[in-house]
Amino acid sequence: MFKFIRNIILFIIAAMIAGEVVVRITHAVSDVPQRIIDSDGIQKYYPNQTGYSLNGKHTWLINKLGWPGELPNSFDNLVLVIGDSFIENFMNPNDCHQAPLLKERINELNFLETARSGVSFIEAFEIAKQMDTLNPVKSLIYINDSDFYESVKEISEKQDITQLDISEGKVIHGKMKAPGLKKVLYNWKLMYYFYNRFPLNFENKKPTKKYTPKERALKHSQEVDGLLSFIKTKYNIIDKILVFHPYSNKKLITKCIDAGFEVISLDSSTDSNSWTFDFDHHWTCYGHEQVASQVARSLKSAN
Repeated sequence: MFKFIRNIILFIIAAMIAGEVVVRITHAVSDVPQRIIDSDGIQKYYPNQTGYSLNGKHTWLINKLGWPGELPNSFDNLVLVIGDSFIENFMNPNDCHQAPLLKERINELNFLETARSGVSFIEAFEIAKQMDTLNPVKSLIYINDSDFYESVKEISEKQDITQLDISEGKVIHGKMKAPGLKKVLYNWKLMYYFYNRFPLNFENKKPTKKYTPKERALKHSQEVDGLLSFIKTKYNIIDKILVFHPYSNKKLITKCIDAGFEVISLDSSTDSNSWTFDFDHHWTCYGHEQVASQVARSLKSAN
């Protein structure tokens, strides 16, 4: 009996080792860069990391400043490109990022991406404040409706997202959830594969439906007013441009304009081609190209 159990255990260990090797060789899961929280309370990545996307189709890199993508050749005439997972953009190769695409369209400017999944509206301004040491001429902040609502503690408290406590007039920096467990999970590729392949929520995934735009009421108007008022008081907004995703709430955009923010509103409604993946709401290379073209036109027309 003991010999039988020992053989079973040895077989399981051998199968796990073989599975780990196969998953790593075939890149059956995406590599995930490791995060840190810096002295300013901002979550970014350990500098100088590289890894593979799903199936090894392309590689991603984290530069020496701890942000995804390559650094510009010069920081002169610098424009910051700040955002969440849409700008972080691990799903596309480096040449399909906003910074190089904008550089192709406006060669006299240099662009630097400072992005991470989960960046809220208020954290975007915290990042911009930290990067002011590079003396950027402009900062592009790519946002959608949820970035505003997630920024306010009074709307919904989220410990892993940087938020504003309006009642206290204080920014609360997000904390990383279970960093030790995630580090083990992301480095144990076989387990991470099973985690992705067989999620624990057991929900039936429904096919993604084509988005149909409709007029939406502005939610949490009072809290949004408080958020915008705080940002105008605490941060310099003169050199900041808010880049709203397609189909963002028009009332929210108008509220930002009325508050004195410069705005670019992206529009995909006249494009017969989708900007997003079939299996995911993030932008494809084609989508990023269209976004960069619209942003570049707005920047040129403003000068």
